Amino acid sequence: MASILDEYEDSLYRSASVQQSRASVGIPHSGYVNARLEKETPIFNKQRIDFTPPEKINSLVVSSNQLCMSLGKDTLLRIDLGKPDEPNQVELGRKDEAKVYKMFLDHTGSHLLIALNTSECLYLNRSVQKVRALSRWKGHLIESVGWNKFLGTETNTGPILVGTAQGQIYEAEISVSEGSLFSTNPDQYFRLVYTLEEESGSAPVCCLEIERGIEGKFFIIATTRKRLFQFVGKVPEGTEQQGFSSIFAMHADHLPSFREFPASFGFSEIAFYTPKLRSNPRSFAWMMGNGVLYGTLDYSRPDSILSDERVWVYPSDIDITANKPISIVLTQFHFLLLLPDRVMAVCTLNEQVVFQDLFLEKFGTLTRMIKDPMVQQIWIHTEKVVFRYHVQRESRDVWKMYMNMNKFDLAKEYCKDRPECLDIVLAKEAEHCFQNKRYLDSAKCYALTQNYFEEIALKFIEAKQEEALMEFLIKKLNNLKHSEKTQTTLLTTWLTELYLNWLGILEGDPSQRNLYLDTREKFRTFLSSPKNKDCLFNNRASIYELLASHGDTEHMVYFAVIMQDYERVVAHHCQHDEYDEALNVLSRHRDEKLFYKFSPVLIQHIPKKVVDAWISMGSRLDARNLIPALVNYSQSASTQQINEAIRYMEFCVYQLEETQQAIHNYLLSLYALCRPDSLLSYLEQAGTNPNRIHYDLKYALRLCAEHGHHHACVHIYKVMELYEEAVDLALQVDVDLAKSCADLPEDDEELRKKLWLKIARHVVQEEKDVKKAMACLSSCALLKIEDVLPFFPDFVTIDHFKEAICNSLEDYNKHIEELKREMEEATQSAKRIREDIQEMRNKYGSVEPQEKCAACDFPLLNRPFYLFLCGHMFHYDCLLQAVFPNLPAYKQAKLEDLQKKLAATSQPSKGHHRPKDADTASLGKGQQSREQIKADIDDIVAAECVYCGELMIRSIDKPFIDPQKYEEEMQSWL
Repeated sequence: MASILDEYEDSLYRSASVQQSRASVGIPHSGYVNARLEKETPIFNKQRIDFTPPEKINSLVVSSNQLCMSLGKDTLLRIDLGKPDEPNQVELGRKDEAKVYKMFLDHTGSHLLIALNTSECLYLNRSVQKVRALSRWKGHLIESVGWNKFLGTETNTGPILVGTAQGQIYEAEISVSEGSLFSTNPDQYFRLVYTLEEESGSAPVCCLEIERGIEGKFFIIATTRKRLFQFVGKVPEGTEQQGFSSIFAMHADHLPSFREFPASFGFSEIAFYTPKLRSNPRSFAWMMGNGVLYGTLDYSRPDSILSDERVWVYPSDIDITANKPISIVLTQFHFLLLLPDRVMAVCTLNEQVVFQDLFLEKFGTLTRMIKDPMVQQIWIHTEKVVFRYHVQRESRDVWKMYMNMNKFDLAKEYCKDRPECLDIVLAKEAEHCFQNKRYLDSAKCYALTQNYFEEIALKFIEAKQEEALMEFLIKKLNNLKHSEKTQTTLLTTWLTELYLNWLGILEGDPSQRNLYLDTREKFRTFLSSPKNKDCLFNNRASIYELLASHGDTEHMVYFAVIMQDYERVVAHHCQHDEYDEALNVLSRHRDEKLFYKFSPVLIQHIPKKVVDAWISMGSRLDARNLIPALVNYSQSASTQQINEAIRYMEFCVYQLEETQQAIHNYLLSLYALCRPDSLLSYLEQAGTNPNRIHYDLKYALRLCAEHGHHHACVHIYKVMELYEEAVDLALQVDVDLAKSCADLPEDDEELRKKLWLKIARHVVQEEKDVKKAMACLSSCALLKIEDVLPFFPDFVTIDHFKEAICNSLEDYNKHIEELKREMEEATQSAKRIREDIQEMRNKYGSVEPQEKCAACDFPLLNRPFYLFLCGHMFHYDCLLQAVFPNLPAYKQAKLEDLQKKLAATSQPSKGHHRPKDADTASLGKGQQSREQIKADIDDIVAAECVYCGELMIRSIDKPFIDPQKYEEEMQSWL
């Protein structure tokens, strides 16, 4: 029913844009443009239901999309609004004159109570078609029903409360048996629990409502014509099914709390607003004689849940005698009053009438208005027509009302998705705070608006509120986008200036010490903010200038640390003689370049700590770049201080195993200058292989010579293989050292002999020690007595050499005997070789007629052949073909040449006839040459068996198939 109109209405709502005029508040400029091109739909959008009842409508109720209406005298129409085209009609089956007085439908839409004007009551369940009479209810005119929303189901109502026209409140329960068939008595019980009275006596119970609060506490609201009663009490846990008798029993001796108003128009009605399904109501509105009492519900209160109560008094156009209200409905921000000819909506925030809808006379007098609590749709009917109201975006203008009431938090809550409205609220709140001298709060709000930045800043400057101005700038800075670099730079620089000014003022006032510390912490937080990091880094030169202009060295250092400008930090500490602090910064951040730059200064004052820091850096530092600092330091320091330089160089050489020549050379120079005892050990540890020595040999030799370190010079000479110079210098120091040098050239006996002769000459001529000279002869086997004798003077007697001469003669005799023995052995070897040659000449082998060539497998005797000692036999041409490819190039050339010569000697001479004697001589000469050629060919071709000799071994890595013929061979196999 009305499906086409619903679709039209929904499409209209989706395409409509909100139109709202913006009032100018505070500073009247905003960055938003409010343009509305379509008409805005009203909050309460009325729709007439396309339905013509066959009889007049007596009553209508709706809940959970289930609509029930009484038509005429005996007809009941039920419609599932989800399926409006499938109405269900039920006959009451009454033949008397009884009429429907009121109908009541529970929150599930399952239980329908029909009160008749004959003080009877009928019951109809949604799942059945038959109406049942409630016998226990007979004799009572039902005015109201309080449904049990906590225990009620589709088949059982649970304990409910029933109010009558006589002021009595009954507790009852209705249940449907299995199979959807009623039992004999669907009303399980019906008992009186309380009677309401007014000053004039009993009064009808107009409305009943049951709500459950916290901790199992129940609130029961009952209204009469003038009074609103509240029954509060707890139902013991597990006894909820037993009903609410215990709550009413608590008020048996005294009246419950109630609100009373003097005026009355014969009845009252209360409405509730529930924001979400299956939640408790949050507000109420009670229509009575004096007006409408409305407010919120607070379930935490002990005796009354009514809170924030206000009374809206009927305007002059509402006459409670002739034009009195009929019904009331409550929404989130409005209550709607039904009058005989119109609907009036009043805003609960400002008590203003915001909507009036006048109905034409042709529709008849308005009868009743109700709201579906689950779907939040409002229904109105006359005797002939049914209307439905849709509530469209009820909160659209609520923000403006809250704003005008200075409830800015609520105003902002209701315009979160409307930035142009939120901007207006923030501007109004900012102006309100500014006027009330809450400058910091005003600054925070102004920063969130789109108002002109310059005007806001000038407001705070004129008011001399620098702290609020700073707050405004900080908030504005935080709201800027990353792309707004110019604005970010401006605000950052301005804030820095303001902070420095403010800190300068507070620092000079001892009474403001705490404020100074707090402001300083805020300033440091501002400088270290990750969001401002890029801007501060790009404009760090300007920030440094500002800090310098204010003389704030403390924050200059702090800012430099944040910017990781450690060079400036270290330089600052060095300028103020804070060398330990400077070294701590270097050690903490471990920047190699800064170590190279500041080490020359630091090592002059704290050498040990600096060297410790270098060592802790390990291989990250290049020691070559630190040598200038060490050189400057060592030139102006004492020997004790030079030890620190040696300590670091030793760390580089022995721990880091540095191979840079400059490092080793510098360590050598330090050893030569201050530690001669360590010099020789270093040189010996470096070794004697020139290719593995990392210092400069020539530089080391010159350095050691300048400082007179002869042992070191001798060692270097030995490394350089300058043995003569080494011996010459060693003889100036120690003869034993010279002897050790003389034995070094092991492969050059002539040089060794020459060196030992130098030693012998020195011993004889310089030391004049004959015994020591004779000891030299025993130390070197290359020296003979005759080599040493020329060095002795003529007056030396032979007694000194007697033993040496005898030993020499004995050695010569032994040598002669060895030569004789070797000559005899050579003679015997020559004799055996001649015998072997003669034996080989006479050696032969036999070949059978059936023997075949090992290469071609044809009979061997058909062509010239070779027979080897291993037993293999080859034709001459087969052997030549197998051997030739494996011969060296020069042998191949020689073999080809011999073959040509052999072919030339085989041809007869084509010249003139010569004498016989001459021919004979020529033949003999040619025959001798031919045999020699054949022998030479045999030496090349038949030197060894091609299968058993070295040729086969050398060809072991040769492939079976020639790589050049591999493709051809592979194709032949396909």
